Formats: sequence, C-alpha cells, structure tokens
Amino acid sequence: MITAKARAVDGPDKPFRSAEIKRRDLDSYDVLIEIKYAGICHSDIHTAHGEWGPVNYPLVPGHEIAGIVTEVGSKVTKYRVGDRVGVGCMVDSCGECENCRKGEEQYCLKGNVPTYAGVDKYGEPTQGGYSTHIVVTENFVVKIPDNIELDVAAPLLCAGITTYSPLNRWGAGPDKKVAVVGMGGLGHMAIKIAHAMGAEVTVLSQTLKKKDDGLQFGADHYYATSEPETFEKLAGHFDLIINTVSAAIDMDAYFALLNLDGTLVNVGAPGEPLSLNVMSLIGHRRSFAGSMIGGIRETQEMLDFCAKHNIVPKIEVISADQIDEAYKRVLASDVKYRFVIDISTM
Repeated sequence: MITAKARAVDGPDKPFRSAEIKRRDLDSYDVLIEIKYAGICHSDIHTAHGEWGPVNYPLVPGHEIAGIVTEVGSKVTKYRVGDRVGVGCMVDSCGECENCRKGEEQYCLKGNVPTYAGVDKYGEPTQGGYSTHIVVTENFVVKIPDNIELDVAAPLLCAGITTYSPLNRWGAGPDKKVAVVGMGGLGHMAIKIAHAMGAEVTVLSQTLKKKDDGLQFGADHYYATSEPETFEKLAGHFDLIINTVSAAIDMDAYFALLNLDGTLVNVGAPGEPLSLNVMSLIGHRRSFAGSMIGGIRETQEMLDFCAKHNIVPKIEVISADQIDEAYKRVLASDVKYRFVIDISTM
C-alpha cells in the first residue's frame, strides 16, 4: 500500500484537516501519479457539505488532478514514468455496457466510479485529489499537452470538459448564437471554448462587474440579468444556452431567450430541485437538456483543443491550509475564476 498525505473533512460542518490515506498497490494496468495541482470545483463543496446525499466521511475531495506518472503496472502501454497526466471526475466504469463501448463512460449504465465519494471495484471508498498521490487504471488517465502548464491544466479536467462537451454536442460554431449563464469557474471556460469554436458568445451574469473580464475571455456581448430589459431585448435570440450556475434560477425566463428549436443545457447542479412551466418549451419547440462532463476520449479531445487554441483557465493558486477559506470565497463568488491547490504544500 502507498501512503499519501491529504486534506480530509469529517462532516458537513467540519474544517479540513491533515490526514494520511492509503492508495492501493498497483495492478497490472494501474498508474501511480504524483499529484502536483488539484482544482477546487463547486461539486467538491456540495459533496463535502453533504448537499447531494449521504457521504462516507472522512472525505478527500478533488477531481481536477494534474501530475506526473511515477510508476506503472506491468501491462500498462499508454503511459511511462515522467509523463504529464490528468485525472478528472471518474476513475473507472464497467467498460462493457453500451455507453462505455461508445466512449461515454460518464454515463455508464452500471454507474461510473467517481474520483471521490464512490466505491471502487475492490470495494474501497475512493478518495480524490486533495492528496499527494493517486492510483488510477490507465484507461481513465489523460495526457496533458506539453504547452499547458500543470497548474492551469487541473481545472480543465472538470470545468473544461463540463463546458466543452455540451458546446461540442450541440454544435457551437460560426452559425450559432450561444449564451453562457454565469461567469464563474465553469462559465469563464464556456466563454473561451465557445469563442474558439467560432460562435457568437453572450454572457448573462447577475451584474456587469465582470464585464471587462468576459469580453477579454472572448464574449461578444455581456448583459446583466438583474436588469429586466435584458430579457425583453434578448427574447427568442439564442440557439444554445449553457447554464453554469449551481443555484435555482427562473427557468421560464431563460427558456424565453431561446429561438425556434433552441436548447438550454444545464451543467450547473443546484442542491435543490428546479421548477418550470412546460409551455415555455412547447411554444417554440425548445429543448431543456442536461450534460455531465465527457468520456475519456472527449476529455483528451478537449485538452488537445485547448492546447491548439491556447485556452487555459484563469486561476488563483492556494496552499493546502487555505482550502476552508477558498470554499467560503467560492460560495461568495469571490474567485477569479478557479482555485487550484499547490499539492507541494501538503
């Protein structure tokens, strides 16, 4: 067994503490990764606070992982010691169901194995990237391109793929008008990626305080949703809306911004149910969809796309002792735009 230093939380209202966790010995197809950086995702906060259901504490969150391969199993062919690699939101799946065979492991019919707060095929609880090392089967590891530094690579493993996947699936491109709701960790990545795909990009944020940043990231337009005239002016305007916020919003108001056959895709995951009037969809053959990360193949495609277009998140690097404060700041929308933990500070 491999001992890793970590930061763990013992309950919904508990602070993070120093911990040691055990990582399994390498199987034939396993890769041992020395983690260099781990991003802080809003999902980490929801889970640590017990907002998405029961949690088997103590919990080590973190599914935006960037590091270096330090050891490989005897049958590993995809990676070598010294490779720069990443791990995202899942570390395994059944590999046999229809969705897995299509490369959509995130939708494994038997349930994928999440990077943390899950149970692996050995019956052990999974623990995430707020730690110095992790062992993952090679099929759930991705290669980080050489021109992307490891600190900015980490958030791409969730924020990047979570926004790239729906933009890719619903065809964001030169002939599409795309709106991004919210400009946090997910939102600012959606802007950059949609712009690189050639879409006309509009940001819909509560206020205009981040307007300059939004335009710098590639947005063509920026509107405050706190101003009622925004919804009047943009009625029936968009082909695609990516909703990145993890809070309840007036869904019907946003559906009204879609044109004929337009689609609103939710990637933010509020802790409470959303409500809507189905007439908001029926009237103009609009669609309401959800999207969750991407498969391993699409995640690698996203990394290569970001490398080609020089897309990286804007981050703030913190030490392991600053995780609790970072959580408070995320909840207060006081981060531009992703916290990343320097794991060397463990």
